[in-house]
Amino acid sequence: MNTRYNKTARRGTEGTGSAVSDSGNGIKAIYLKRGKDESLRRFHPWIFSGAIAHADDDIEEGEVVEVFTSDHEYIATGHYQIGSIMVRVLSFDREAIDTEFYRKRLAVALDVRHCIGVAGNADNNTYRLIHGEGDNLPGLVIDIYDHTAVMQAHSVGMHCDRRQIAEALKQVMGEELENIFYKSETTLPFKAELGQENGFLLGGSKEDVAIENGLKFHVDWLHGQKTGFFVDQRNNRSLLQHYSKDRTVLNMFCYTGGFSFYAMRGGAKLVHSVDSSQKAIDLTNANVELNFPGDPRHHAYAEDAFKFLDSIGQDADSPKYDLIILDPPAFAKHKDALRNALKGYTRLNQKAFEKITPGGILFTFSCSQVVTKDNFRNAVFTAAAQAGRKVRILHQLHQPADHPINIYHPEGEYLKGLVLYVE
Repeated sequence: MNTRYNKTARRGTEGTGSAVSDSGNGIKAIYLKRGKDESLRRFHPWIFSGAIAHADDDIEEGEVVEVFTSDHEYIATGHYQIGSIMVRVLSFDREAIDTEFYRKRLAVALDVRHCIGVAGNADNNTYRLIHGEGDNLPGLVIDIYDHTAVMQAHSVGMHCDRRQIAEALKQVMGEELENIFYKSETTLPFKAELGQENGFLLGGSKEDVAIENGLKFHVDWLHGQKTGFFVDQRNNRSLLQHYSKDRTVLNMFCYTGGFSFYAMRGGAKLVHSVDSSQKAIDLTNANVELNFPGDPRHHAYAEDAFKFLDSIGQDADSPKYDLIILDPPAFAKHKDALRNALKGYTRLNQKAFEKITPGGILFTFSCSQVVTKDNFRNAVFTAAAQAGRKVRILHQLHQPADHPINIYHPEGEYLKGLVLYVE
């Protein structure tokens, strides 16, 4: 067993810039400024650079470190990383960060997915097993697609521990798991110079068809966005299905077409899928064909979203939509982009309000973590007012239960959505 931690306590002298281990086991220590331990006593899993007084010399990025208060009291163990968030806490107990540690965390996460009914379900072999802080493993995402797990590291520490995690994952899932694909080329800080490459840690199957609520879809875990499919919209796609009967549907930013084939199963008269990426359109067409081969109700277009919305109604023969889905990529990935992002959401939703027919239904979303529910709602309300439409809220949507929110980490709530009735 590969163990990177010893339970023997550490001691240090504040102000020296280093700590001395009683055990001599080589684990590095970080000391907090006075009063900066309050958030950790409330079990928040992040330690920011401004909270750190001093640390041992030569701590390597991704290394497991112990964190002490200004009074030399042990308080947490976590992964060290250069940047604003310098430590992501793995445990508030003094325990080894090893294969057994990951096995226990993964086993609890799997039990949760069985509890909520997304694992072990014949009609659904697609779900998120690990959702970072929500599953007490900050910096790690694991999505399950049938017999394949797609693992994504968002911290250097999780990248360093990837093989331990893969070993633990196999122990937990057993014969049910045949492949583990590691996909972190675009999620790790480039300055870390890790030389990371996407590839299989276990198996190597090219089978890429999974099932969600009885519908089939191709998963492009090699080159697609995120882990290959947006599993966080499962419940919202099911809700859309119930609103789709006899409607003319426009699915903007369709990516792999999830909302589109749910709308078709719901009895939509016509479904148009739009994405700026031709590759996404090809995958959408392939997914529709998997479920509704030869069905003439579906058409897909590789076009810019705003240009497509502007074109609606210009041609007398063009369809008028009474159900529109707006599920754009994150407009703001950091706080500095928030203002422009809110303008973008307002502009996009205003276009949809102007084009949707009376009695229409609008599903609109934001997946930007820095955009709060109130931010998003205000942007949509502004759009409705500018379009001069009367609008009712039918549903307020969020991420599903397999994307849990750690009660001590409210920042984990990222997906916001509204279902609106437009007069």
